[in-house]
Amino acid sequence: MGSEVKNPNKKPQLNPNWAQLRQKLNCHSSKPKSDAETLQSVLGKRKERSNAESDDSQPNPLTPTSSDCSVTDTIAMDCEMVGVSPLGNKSALGRVTLVNKWGNVIYDEYVRPVDRVVDFRTKISGIRPQHLRKAKEFRVVQKKAAELIKGRILVGHALRNDLKALLLTHSKKDLRDTSEYQPFLNKEGRSKALRHLSAEFLGVKIQNGEHCPIEDARAAMLLYQRNKKEWEKSNKDFARLKEKQKKRKQKKRPKEIETLSSNNGTAAVS
Repeated sequence: MGSEVKNPNKKPQLNPNWAQLRQKLNCHSSKPKSDAETLQSVLGKRKERSNAESDDSQPNPLTPTSSDCSVTDTIAMDCEMVGVSPLGNKSALGRVTLVNKWGNVIYDEYVRPVDRVVDFRTKISGIRPQHLRKAKEFRVVQKKAAELIKGRILVGHALRNDLKALLLTHSKKDLRDTSEYQPFLNKEGRSKALRHLSAEFLGVKIQNGEHCPIEDARAAMLLYQRNKKEWEKSNKDFARLKEKQKKRKQKKRPKEIETLSSNNGTAAVS
């Protein structure tokens, strides 16, 4: 028969139009960059690298500089709350954290509230159901926290809320509340949020999403430590002023009693 045998090694010929299109695409992809584009690309990478390196090279001021975890004369506290009551609008203690003056954790416990938890407030508190399954009873945590803060300077932000949740009291002269310190107040004399104080005075962003009580307690402690000298001086000045006012009242009372007695005597004679 006169049929031709096909050569298997012979490559099929491409359509001329397809070959021309592929050639144009190859030319565009392999087109060399100009000197300006190359320089811009290199500088861009160098800039990105330098920014990354600068971010990494700056240490977080909230990181403890000491590994000492002892109980110091100054302690910072922060608590996270969960919602109880039928509507979940009543706050109950869900977690307690205490750090020493270096920012090292000396106590950190989840708390199982007496009432049933309706709202874990996870977006803010960071507390989830599994955290409270093996949490300690309120009375146990309350007792331990009371022992640790007794007779010590207590630092924190809006401490009245934390102490209320713990059902504890603390000597007013030993409280250092960053929400009440005058230099930390706004122009209207109102307190600022801890995250705003941290950003303004420490250059650190906190509470981006779920709150971390360890981080919050460290921020409050660092705010106090950096302003300790002025803070303590203002407390002493205020204490002296109160003492003077007290003495004036005590001196004034005997005179008032003496005048009153003399008036009564005169009235009796007449």
